[in-house]
Amino acid sequence: MSRVVSDTTRDAVSFDRFMADALYGPAGFYTAGGRAGRRGDFITSPEVGPLFGAVVARFLDAEWDRIGRPDPFTVVDAGAGPGTLARSVLAAVPACAPAMRFVAVEVAAAQREQHPDGVESAAELPDGSFDGVVFANELLDNLPFRLAVFDDGWREAYVVELPDGRLVEQLSAPFEPTPDVLPSAPSLGARAPLQDGARRWVEAARSRLSSGSVVAIDYAVPTTAELAARPWREWLRTYRGHERGGHYLADPGAQDITSEVAIDQLPEPDAVRTQAQWLQLHGIDELVVEGKLHWEQHAAQPDVAAIRMRSRVSEAEALLDPAGLGSFSVLEWRA
Repeated sequence: MSRVVSDTTRDAVSFDRFMADALYGPAGFYTAGGRAGRRGDFITSPEVGPLFGAVVARFLDAEWDRIGRPDPFTVVDAGAGPGTLARSVLAAVPACAPAMRFVAVEVAAAQREQHPDGVESAAELPDGSFDGVVFANELLDNLPFRLAVFDDGWREAYVVELPDGRLVEQLSAPFEPTPDVLPSAPSLGARAPLQDGARRWVEAARSRLSSGSVVAIDYAVPTTAELAARPWREWLRTYRGHERGGHYLADPGAQDITSEVAIDQLPEPDAVRTQAQWLQLHGIDELVVEGKLHWEQHAAQPDVAAIRMRSRVSEAEALLDPAGLGSFSVLEWRA
């Protein structure tokens, strides 16, 4: 499906433009209804169950206290999808709730229509400065990126449509200069993402904060060189219907396109933890114990609340799994 055509980029588009259209264009994956969730195309931590949102609510309370309990306290859920995290946070009734202004940011209009009452629904980050938190769960991996390929020097991959409708790659002349994050002696055919969009997004989110923090959770690695040394199909992935999809140039608009995040391409975080470490820091173990006790007290005549409390055990196992969600990176930038 993908091959080098020439050393020119005439009549071609950069990979980030192709990806933006494939995901968010008029016939894009998310525009057409692609989404997280058990009935969607992939599962993220909020869809595991309400426990994740309950821990986030505890974090929000801690952050509200740290910056002096401002009112309003703005919480931005960036890449909110259908609002699953928002529902769980609101249901947890955090102490900061009376001061909280919750903004659910989602590009796809179809998903914004599903946002719950009690939140502001928006397509972009709010303008102006505010005190609060910008929270992004599995957003950075979906932000369009450029694609570098090593072939007698690092070159940028473009996408061109052939007369028969097939999409193929076309490489530029070698970079001048080569981006600093790219390794100097890779293997022939090595690939790496150039995640300018993720860097710009973090910078924009930080610029909104008078005080507070930006938190991004994603599958990430410390350096771009680590990605370049691996087979590209390991870190450049597609998904649909809870299964890995096809080649990233196949069926644009019919599958998600995502990449592991290279931390060295982002502003330097103030803290980097695994998701397991971050959830434990903010009280997931206490919430599981609370759930067990509640279930024991109501097991004889269980109601919906008791069943939800019982589910905290299995939810925690999934969220803390060192071979799965628990290994995700939590990046924090503080203002």
